[in-house]
Amino acid sequence: MHFTDGMVPGDYLAYIRRKSLWIVAGVLLVILLFLVSISVGAVAIPLAEVIQTLSGQNISHKWDTIIWNIRLPQALTAIVAGAGLAAAGVAMQSILRNPLGSPFTLGISNAGAFGAAFSVIILGTGQMHSTVADAVTINNPYITTALAFIFCLLATVVILFISRIRGASPEVMVLTGVALSSLFTAGTMFLQYFASDAQLAAVVFWTFGDVSRANWNELALMTVIVVAAAIFFIWNRWNYNAIDAGDETAKGLGVNVERVRMTGMVIGALVTAVIVAFLGVIGFVGLVCPHMARRVIGDDQRYLIPASCVGGSILLLASDTAARLIVAPYVLPVAVLTAFMGAPVFIYLIIRGYRR
Repeated sequence: MHFTDGMVPGDYLAYIRRKSLWIVAGVLLVILLFLVSISVGAVAIPLAEVIQTLSGQNISHKWDTIIWNIRLPQALTAIVAGAGLAAAGVAMQSILRNPLGSPFTLGISNAGAFGAAFSVIILGTGQMHSTVADAVTINNPYITTALAFIFCLLATVVILFISRIRGASPEVMVLTGVALSSLFTAGTMFLQYFASDAQLAAVVFWTFGDVSRANWNELALMTVIVVAAAIFFIWNRWNYNAIDAGDETAKGLGVNVERVRMTGMVIGALVTAVIVAFLGVIGFVGLVCPHMARRVIGDDQRYLIPASCVGGSILLLASDTAARLIVAPYVLPVAVLTAFMGAPVFIYLIIRGYRR
């Protein structure tokens, strides 16, 4: 069929419009959850007063401390961290051509956790407390993040090396991830063995990922890294589409597959390192959200990447809000809920893969 210049098929326009509407609807849901997350908790704040306070119209300033110092940075951290983990997950699944790829399942998160724990315990970059409310305060985020990134990158190199010599099949990748997770978990346990009682309790609590630990400075650093990484992934969307069709096809289209794969994994490792260094290990967000987005958006990376980022923000923000309400006035670490939700999806993906 021939189309004259300036004409676009109506079916294609409907295809684009439908995907764009889903993403816009997701953004609106994020905004709604954001307001609800600030409103609920041990102290309930009316939604109207939340909006007035955020817009600077609340003259009484009754809720300023709770909103601006506690709940607002916590909600924004959930949005940023969820988007970052989902972006890293969808990129890894594409460039490795593996539906089980994510920072958590490939052992990258545990590698970053070991690097951060090493920095906190051995190098003293974290201040230890024995209270549950504030177990670890990172007083040198740059060294902590750098070490977490180095170990994330080390795990990434091991994964790419084994993929090259054994093939990037789901079974090989999962087994590699299990081995790396076990190795770095053992390393973290080794460090904990030589820690004091207060340090041990603090580090164990730190490994439970929680978005309430980030302050405004850490949130700013995470935001810069996550936004830059998301732009990088979206910039390479056509390369990822080509790789989805197979390495040979991508090379035939002029894509430098090895370079795209390496840079994508390095950027994904950097995002994971920053989030793990500040928040601890938050599992399954990078695995679940891309698959949820695929069921609605499809495999086109032009829309799958932003949709996954929006889905990650929704999942982590909703999980954090629920974690504050389930056993109120106590607050569960958000990683507990993401693990409960992510584990069944992970098992389902493995079963579906073997059926194929």
